[in-house]
Amino acid sequence: MTDVRYPFTAIVGMADLRLGLLLNAVSPAVGGVLVRGEKGTAKSTMVRALAGLLPSIDTVPGCRFSCDPASPDQGCPDGPHASVAGHERPAYLVELPVGVSEDRIVGSLDLERALAEGVKAYEPGLLAKAHRGVLYIDEVNLLQDHVVDLLLDAAAMGRSYVEREGVSVRHAARFLLVGTMNPEEGELRPQLLDRFGLTVEIAATREPDERAEVVRRRLAYDADPDGFAARFAAEERELAERITAARELLPSVELTDVALRQITAVCAAFEVDGLRADIVMARTAVALAAWEGRTEVNEQDVRKAAQLALPHRRRRNPFDAPGLDEEQLDRTLDEHSDGPDDDPEGGGPDGDGGGSPEPQGDAPDGSATAEEPAGEPELPSQAQGGGTKAPVASAGEPYRTRLFKVPGTGKGAQGRRSPAETDGGHTIRARRPQGQLSRLHLSATLQAAAPHQAARGRDSRALVLRKDDFREQVRQGRESNLVLFVVDASGSMAARQRMAAVKGAVLSLLMDAYQRRDKIGMITFRGSGAELALPPTSSVEVGAARLEQLPTGGRTPLAAGLLRAHETLRVERMRDPHRRPLLVVVTDGRATGGKDALPQAGRAAGLLAAQGVASVVLDCESGHVRLGLAHTLAAQLNASAVTLDDLRAEGVAALVHAHRPTSSSMRKAA
Repeated sequence: MTDVRYPFTAIVGMADLRLGLLLNAVSPAVGGVLVRGEKGTAKSTMVRALAGLLPSIDTVPGCRFSCDPASPDQGCPDGPHASVAGHERPAYLVELPVGVSEDRIVGSLDLERALAEGVKAYEPGLLAKAHRGVLYIDEVNLLQDHVVDLLLDAAAMGRSYVEREGVSVRHAARFLLVGTMNPEEGELRPQLLDRFGLTVEIAATREPDERAEVVRRRLAYDADPDGFAARFAAEERELAERITAARELLPSVELTDVALRQITAVCAAFEVDGLRADIVMARTAVALAAWEGRTEVNEQDVRKAAQLALPHRRRRNPFDAPGLDEEQLDRTLDEHSDGPDDDPEGGGPDGDGGGSPEPQGDAPDGSATAEEPAGEPELPSQAQGGGTKAPVASAGEPYRTRLFKVPGTGKGAQGRRSPAETDGGHTIRARRPQGQLSRLHLSATLQAAAPHQAARGRDSRALVLRKDDFREQVRQGRESNLVLFVVDASGSMAARQRMAAVKGAVLSLLMDAYQRRDKIGMITFRGSGAELALPPTSSVEVGAARLEQLPTGGRTPLAAGLLRAHETLRVERMRDPHRRPLLVVVTDGRATGGKDALPQAGRAAGLLAAQGVASVVLDCESGHVRLGLAHTLAAQLNASAVTLDDLRAEGVAALVHAHRPTSSSMRKAA
């Protein structure tokens, strides 16, 4: 494995991403950049390459917090620092793993030494290491929410705060924050999106010649990393010098009243929440002017700043794609312009300082076409009962549902749905440490040690502790679950008004799953079989798109849908044994395909019930005469059943909240 980074200037295309990273290198106050794009688009490669362009920094020798000798942090835990010559080193690139813990990020206290030896031994975390460098979060959308909150708070305040077990530590933590994500694997909450200064959408080029050049360069790098890097050494040097020059020019750039008025007018016109967008746009426009070697912000700087800073702040719900209306942007800028365009050469700035966009491979300027599923999902012809295109009904308006819960206490990823043992939440008991002690239960530790003090020869006020005495806290919070929808798309559901209501209900539950940080999956059955229309994912955007495109018609192979759910849950249990499932069956309970259709569905339901799968049946039967088949299915699943009307009025979550699996009864709504 080579330590030679792929050169930044060797990356083909992606001008907006290149520009977003460089502007943050010029002015970290911009607030970082979030890179959204499909897998395999060199997101990580470009971020890692950027670190090699950053100027070297001087640090106080021996300081674990990278203090600048010219202006040391007065509150540095390793301080106070005497006036000494600095040690020059490259700026660090610190990568944050997906499974990182809070202790690893902010640092931790060695509790055993603190209690047994009376020593406050604080070990700095990744935020201390990232100070004055780059903090890179790959797959930021897969991090726990409280971890992302902690990181973004540190980035905004420029300091990290550790308050735990009677120890208070504060240190500087100013860094260039970069997050990458694939939207198909789940979205960030709008509150967290807003904390990133800029966002860039990227997609792989569809131009064969450009793709060929990407492959050619990558193969050359793999064959001879040193030789390949040498080819671009001069360009890398020039770009690094340009970053340094832009940093020096930055304090001299003037944000004119006209430019400021345009910035605030654009933010008001696009109805972004709060004032963070205005501030980020102003800082970005100033950094753009400095990058171009100018001392005054012009209209093109404002336009480009809007394209980078506003798209992710336009979302109102998880089903909205980020983006900007370019015509509205043009109108707003023109209305608040002080005259003709003050950029005589025209065109927007890019990462190379030119005004023309890169062909084909550029990231979209504010649109989200790369992440949206193209066309309708492909459904097997044998499951459709014929070659005629089935009708598609639009979903009704989503509405709020009450909380679903899986019974019992789990150990899954932290979320907002079912009870579980988590790193957060309230303390419910103590236990012996499982691994490194991180959450000391002080009273339980003292109780465990007290009976042994005489035998250990205690002859002073100091408590004699042994390793076996330590106890850690067990905290109960909430976990996220896998919500698996099994949707009847047969002819019995084909009435458009009825299917619109069904889709509206499922869309509402998808919204709830997004807010609870769940994974979702969707199985549909119609014709002669069932298919996994949406493999388990964290992306409710994809789920909503698949639901909207769902056609109806044909027979009702209920047993096939339940068996497919059984197999899907079996596979997911092997992949993630701690994530508990919640099965939502959307059907009127009918089953066609012969006289054995209903018994087969009952046996399939029995398989799921035997595994203890928590389930809910949404009864979609309508009309004055009802057969009650959905309630029969619910009894076989050992589940609750609720009608669509009850879902809207009281919420199916109330039923699941009260549901406790039994072998002989079914709980109904109060």
